[in-house]
Amino acid sequence: MTSRSSISGRVRLAAVSFSAVAALVLSGCSNGEDPQGSPNTGPSSSSQAATATPSATATPKPTPVYKPADAKGRAQNVPVPVKPALADKNSKEGLEAFARYWYSLLNYGFETGDLSRVKSVTGDTCAMCGKIFPGVVKWNSNGKWVEGGAIVVHAAQSKFVETLPDQFQVAVQSEQEAGVLRNADGSVGQKVAPSGMLGDLMIAKYANGKWHALNVDRLGG
Repeated sequence: MTSRSSISGRVRLAAVSFSAVAALVLSGCSNGEDPQGSPNTGPSSSSQAATATPSATATPKPTPVYKPADAKGRAQNVPVPVKPALADKNSKEGLEAFARYWYSLLNYGFETGDLSRVKSVTGDTCAMCGKIFPGVVKWNSNGKWVEGGAIVVHAAQSKFVETLPDQFQVAVQSEQEAGVLRNADGSVGQKVAPSGMLGDLMIAKYANGKWHALNVDRLGG
């Protein structure tokens, strides 16, 4: 017959063994490792994916596309002429670049009816302006528009000889393309025939770091 003392001893032994196993498991978790022995490197990738917030990406705005005038309507998204840096130089090359820039502003006025830019670099006594500007205003008002008729500059040349204090002359050779002056309903109000080669003379003055067209007039016109 088994004694009561031997049974008690086995119970105590089993209790000690269980406590040792439990302590081992707890110590294994407390040293930064999981029960399988893999190191504890922080939040799991799945939890990171759940908490990560994707950065917002701005959608780029589409660039407006230039559309020249046609029989259906006026020009759209006409690009504003950009002045070349050379056009502000007090030199022969600078004056010639300015003359070309001046005509690009005039063409911008044809397409948009906005003459403010060309006027800002032109004197009040500009002879050719007095002939052209009123027509530009007329055919860009009350729903009318200008189709074509751009002036193409072939050459701008100056001897860069001072005629008056800070004033110089530059000769411009150009052609005006065929065009149509449209009524508000799209019908033809007037046709503009191609001009052939034209000659203009610009008198410009340099002041405050910029050129200013005092006068532009047609040679022999």
